[in-house]
Amino acid sequence: MILPLILAAAAPPAAAGPITLSPVELFLQADIVVKIVMIGLLLASIWTWAIIISFSARIGRARRGCENFERAFWQAQDMDAFVKERGKEDLPSAQVLAAGISEWRRSTAKRNLAADGTRDRLATAMGSAVAGAIDKISDRLNILATIGSVAPFVGLFGTVWGIMRSFTSIAGEQSTSLAVVAPGIAEALFATAIGLFAAIPAVIAYNRLSHGVNRLESRLQRFADGLYTTFSRELEGG
Repeated sequence: MILPLILAAAAPPAAAGPITLSPVELFLQADIVVKIVMIGLLLASIWTWAIIISFSARIGRARRGCENFERAFWQAQDMDAFVKERGKEDLPSAQVLAAGISEWRRSTAKRNLAADGTRDRLATAMGSAVAGAIDKISDRLNILATIGSVAPFVGLFGTVWGIMRSFTSIAGEQSTSLAVVAPGIAEALFATAIGLFAAIPAVIAYNRLSHGVNRLESRLQRFADGLYTTFSRELEGG
């Protein structure tokens, strides 16, 4: 007689439901404002990964293409024939070469050739080509920086809103029980987690991809320096 009473007293209340951390359940139970925040952050995360994949492929193709192009150029015996054959390829190195060749032909077509002025114009033309190629390649890279810096604060906004909703529940229920505030707090913290989920890959990818862009820029600048040396030697009649 006594044992059943003891077991009944030790058993948890029947009204207490199981606690779940399912992302779907947390989303469905969230307030409409928090849902909008979560959806926006999920879309930002998808956008981030799309940029990461496409940008990594693009910069990889550019690096390999420039390496093959420059190797073939320095091994070519006839510069004019090489420019005619491969000068219009859609590669950053080809654009730098085209800019240098174009300025060289315009400058050397003049009757009175000024060596110093020609050198300055060659350096400017190829430097502009390098900058233009890098700007084109690094397009959309700033989006990763924006998402990486803004997403945590958007998630924090969802967290603050969820906590405010929890306090409203406390006032409405006139109870400080954890069962009253726990759902709202869980939803709020889930919004912060999604914000970090979107921001962390964006920041890491931005740093890594920026390093790749800097390496490509250095490579193009070295190629431009080599072309400048070649043109300068031609000006000296060497």
